[in-house]
Amino acid sequence: MTDNIQVVVIGGGYAGVLAANRLRQRTDIDVTLVNRRSAFVERIRLHQLVAGTNDAVEDYATLLADGVRLVVDSAERIDAAAHRVRLASGDTLGYDYLIYAVGSTGSVPAGVPGADEFAYPLSELEPARRLADRLADVPESAPMVIVGGGLTGIEAAAEFAEAGRPVSLATDVLGPSLGAGGRRSVAKRLAKLGVTVIEGAVVARVAADRVTLVDGRELPSAVTVWTAGFVVPKLAAASGLTTDPLGRLLTDETLTSLDTPSIVAAGDAACPSGLPLRMSCQAALPMGAQAANTILARVAERAPAALNQAFTGQCISLGRHAATVQLAHLDDEPLPLHLGGRFAASVKEAVCRGTVSFLAREARKPGSYFWLKSGKRAQRVTESLTESVPESVPESLT
Repeated sequence: MTDNIQVVVIGGGYAGVLAANRLRQRTDIDVTLVNRRSAFVERIRLHQLVAGTNDAVEDYATLLADGVRLVVDSAERIDAAAHRVRLASGDTLGYDYLIYAVGSTGSVPAGVPGADEFAYPLSELEPARRLADRLADVPESAPMVIVGGGLTGIEAAAEFAEAGRPVSLATDVLGPSLGAGGRRSVAKRLAKLGVTVIEGAVVARVAADRVTLVDGRELPSAVTVWTAGFVVPKLAAASGLTTDPLGRLLTDETLTSLDTPSIVAAGDAACPSGLPLRMSCQAALPMGAQAANTILARVAERAPAALNQAFTGQCISLGRHAATVQLAHLDDEPLPLHLGGRFAASVKEAVCRGTVSFLAREARKPGSYFWLKSGKRAQRVTESLTESVPESVPESLT
């Protein structure tokens, strides 16, 4: 029986793997990573999997540090009081600390008739493979509709159009997270690829051969891909932990659950101070490192540090030969600056390769990962908390 500290990490994505590796700085910490797949999924390449230009998976053997135990299973419930996790297999895992890094997934809205039956989400490995199989059965000349003009929808539309498929992109706003120049760059490339962008579009119904908009327009579609909207797993809420309305685990600025100091969160399913970071691997990697640092600090009986990270921009692939890189302020607000064309495509590919290399490097040398930091997060939290204080509260308490 070991006297080592037991840490369970739920979720083997970008945040979970980085956190698990970083914890191996101490040999008296045993780390168990629970993930429902036996391979790591490069989620930012799933559109390439569908188009046949990348398989979007990596072997955990190359990404996990020595001593990290991989359990291929799903967590069904967290018993925070007993410090135990019940798995789908019926097994249970005890822990001293738990890192909640379950990520996010795409959602097909139940309120749109036919969407659940005929629309393909593009957010996880299995739906992406089903979409690839479907496209293999459909002639290249058959029309397809992408619903959603965020980064996933844009990348999918460009990838499929570059492969020679007629694509329509139905969205409220194209690239809402981009600046005006970045949005124009994306629109120009999509137009060059032959993508028909329909802005202000709201889908009313999805059928096997068409998409109907609320204004009555019908878009022919042999394959409909739904990329609008993301949700998080309901594990935290189902376990009685405090979450935001979307189901993200509410934490303080050290990423510690508001319910118990033994649970720390990272990635898309974390909501620090009610102000979640943008869902992205750009946020997930530093959050994974900081979640691990919180546990390492507590083990060493030190006060954990507050969340501190910065953004640099957004990289959007536009097929294999072009991209748009939207530069940003450290607080993620887009700058009026962007890169485009082939050079931007090389930057995007370097970023994709870099995310995996960061995980592998942390596996080889735990604690080596570093990230860009900014003091703007603390300022934003302070301003938010101040704005939420009722007028009747004395100024000395704000």
